[in-house]
Amino acid sequence: MSARGLVEVTDPEFDRPVSRQQGFDGILTAKEMDEKISTWLKKTREAKGISRADLAHLLGLSVSVYSRYERGSEARMSVPRLIHLCEIMGFMPLDVIFDTAPHLWGKTPEEAEDRLTLMKLIERLPPDTMRDLIRLLKRMTPGEQAADAVTTSMREGR
Repeated sequence: MSARGLVEVTDPEFDRPVSRQQGFDGILTAKEMDEKISTWLKKTREAKGISRADLAHLLGLSVSVYSRYERGSEARMSVPRLIHLCEIMGFMPLDVIFDTAPHLWGKTPEEAEDRLTLMKLIERLPPDTMRDLIRLLKRMTPGEQAADAVTTSMREGR
């Protein structure tokens, strides 16, 4: 547990202690994470100019059911529903997860923000440029060059 930076915590949402990683602002409870996700969903929907009723309709939900996601109190969103929201509203799952748990992207807030910025820039690259960048990054990453050479040799039948 400690090798992964995990600590055992109690959370009112769970019957037993759970292992969690320390975030930049401590360890959020499940309820606090739900609240952050809810706030992010509402802010993003409003920024996109989509009414709650229209979004609920596009998701195949009643307004009252979708409203629960934005209140974060009574309903938790499933991963398939998150994917559906991404398709409709044009965001990536990492956007909402980053807002809730940026510590997953780096050891400091600055490192996490840099990684997010890099991912956002990569999302906008044309495919050929992205492939070139992958090759460059593999050459720059220790251990990747050797692994890439083995993969290339296998493809070429050497």
